[in-house]
Amino acid sequence: MAETPDWIARELDGLRQMRDEVRVQLHLGKAEAREAWDDVEKRWHQLEGKLQAAREEHRGDLGEIRETAKRLAREIRDGYRHLKSLL
Repeated sequence: MAETPDWIARELDGLRQMRDEVRVQLHLGKAEAREAWDDVEKRWHQLEGKLQAAREEHRGDLGEIRETAKRLAREIRDGYRHLKSLL
């Protein structure tokens, strides 16, 4: 797993873009959004950490890693969408 599979790279690019958009809007945003942002940020860092660990270890069940990454990406995307609706 030396290189990130294409689907993960595309997913991360999309999440990064949403993250940047929300971050800009947050500066103008509401207190309620700050709490939601903090929650989604924890998940973002968790996803990045898991993917980095998987790259470094070159072992583990790839199916499990893939499913975990998909679940976290879905949760993060939903969190960013929720944040955008608050702003």
